[in-house]
Amino acid sequence: MEKISSVLENADPFKTWWPTIAAVIVGIIVTIRSLMGGQRCPNDNQIKDRIAIITGSNSGVGYQIAKALAARGGRVILACRNMEAADKAVATIKRKLNNANSNEDESNSKHKLFVEARYLDLRSLDSVCRFARKILAEFERVDILINNAGVIFDKTGFKTVDGFEQHLQINYLSHFLLTHLLIPHLQKSFMGRVINVSSHAHASAKMDIDDPLHLGTYASKFHARDAFAHSKLAVLLSTRSLAKALKGTSVTVNCCTPGLVRGTSHLKNSPLMSAFCIKVMTFPWMWLFMKNPFEGAQCAVYLATDQQLKDISGEYFKCDGALPLKFDKRLQYYSILRTWSEYGTS
Repeated sequence: MEKISSVLENADPFKTWWPTIAAVIVGIIVTIRSLMGGQRCPNDNQIKDRIAIITGSNSGVGYQIAKALAARGGRVILACRNMEAADKAVATIKRKLNNANSNEDESNSKHKLFVEARYLDLRSLDSVCRFARKILAEFERVDILINNAGVIFDKTGFKTVDGFEQHLQINYLSHFLLTHLLIPHLQKSFMGRVINVSSHAHASAKMDIDDPLHLGTYASKFHARDAFAHSKLAVLLSTRSLAKALKGTSVTVNCCTPGLVRGTSHLKNSPLMSAFCIKVMTFPWMWLFMKNPFEGAQCAVYLATDQQLKDISGEYFKCDGALPLKFDKRLQYYSILRTWSEYGTS
């Protein structure tokens, strides 16, 4: 015992313990990243020749959704405002998937990828109508519609050409109109699916049920954060409303949240990106606690491809693709919001 005590007293912990300490730290970091990254889509189902439209898919989460669905054999349409970025995204998806297919057997390598970009400006309801008319004229059906595009921390003092607050129209109202215009084609699919991308921010939203679209002259001015939350609550309310209206048809309507995602254009107007020193200080924490776009896309891919969800509609899915979450009591107002939305887009 005296010999052991002597060894311990004279031991240099930095020479004997540092590998263990380093291993523990690395293990903790890896564990946190695994937990924060969420689950991967639990299936590898193919959706060969199914027509999928994804809004806001030239970058970020939308790009990863488009790439995943194209890899599963889908006919993917990237609906974007920035056509230069959209065309680059299409070229990148085709190049990466063709390279992946060339490493597989010859039959797979001959599969022709159908990925294209179409112009859609959600700041204009007229643009939404023109986009929908072209889709209805050129395609026999639509199998999957993923309303992914959105803005956050945008300027709230400026309204769209249609007179709506920008967050509300881009995140919700234009998608509401697009979905309703494409319903006839979605109903032609044996398993039509509408997937609305929402956010945890809806929980902090404030909505005046007498003026849900925030049009009244008496309406208080929104902070950008509140405007975003308001729009995402509207998305949830609309999801439940449309699911009820389409009950008994082949079309299901669900929404999901991708969680906190870094590396997207959404953060360009965020206070976290306001100065270089802030970016440097927050980057390690963002890397550790936020998802990358690939991880953020998994729940939407799951909702678009999983066969077990064919009869589930009107639900809100967590970012890990687990069981649906319960809606809050504000959902009793979804019929009122729908009436206002139909009026606003008429």
